Amino acid sequence: MIQLHNFSKRFGDHTIFSGIDLEIDQGEIVVIIGPSGTGKSTLLRCINFLETANTGHLTIDKIHVETPVATQKEILAIRRKTGFVFQNYALFAHMTARQNIAEGLITVKGWNKQAAYDKAQQILDDIGLGDKGDSYPAALSGGQQQRVGIGRAMALEAELLLFDEPTSALDPEWVGEVLNLMKMLATRNQTMLVVTHEMQFAREVADRVIFMADGEFVEQGSPQEIFSNAKDPRLQKFLRQVGIR
Repeated sequence: MIQLHNFSKRFGDHTIFSGIDLEIDQGEIVVIIGPSGTGKSTLLRCINFLETANTGHLTIDKIHVETPVATQKEILAIRRKTGFVFQNYALFAHMTARQNIAEGLITVKGWNKQAAYDKAQQILDDIGLGDKGDSYPAALSGGQQQRVGIGRAMALEAELLLFDEPTSALDPEWVGEVLNLMKMLATRNQTMLVVTHEMQFAREVADRVIFMADGEFVEQGSPQEIFSNAKDPRLQKFLRQVGIR
């Protein structure tokens, strides 16, 4: 069980979002959609403490923290329970694909190098990049780099995987391979919170879709409820803009 209560984030006098509550069940796939600039990515970053929320309580498994005053020990414990997939891959350019995937196991989980490399190779095989272990990011396509980024998150065997617009930086021909990997994870009962503009992915894979606008959760429900029976005028307008209605 993942639980967020009363999350808010401000930058100076500007409120990004406030009063956010969210519960995610084990194995549930929740997709957040909405206009750009409404705080979706910042919310994900606050869950993983890449940003610090101004208010909020966060519970993952049996770990409970008050986000504004979380200690480094608590932050590390949360990060051990979460994996983060960035929109711009965020791979270490000086490391091979195998080293990128192994790095979190070594630095976060304390594995020895050989065990971490063996696990990384297993994951590379699993995501269809078994022959790319010695390749550096510059030698990989955008789709391959993002699959390595997902593999890095998979390596930690996290309770929750956070995806921040994982296909937005990809050329169109590479989007499908990344979405297919995410669909594979969905079949494995992996709990996921996904921010995306890929409406078809949300339709096909999400258990629940949340529409976020103006710094708040405006409407949420099953894909059928959100895409075929939208109630809030802001959601109706958004769906027209993306060609759904």
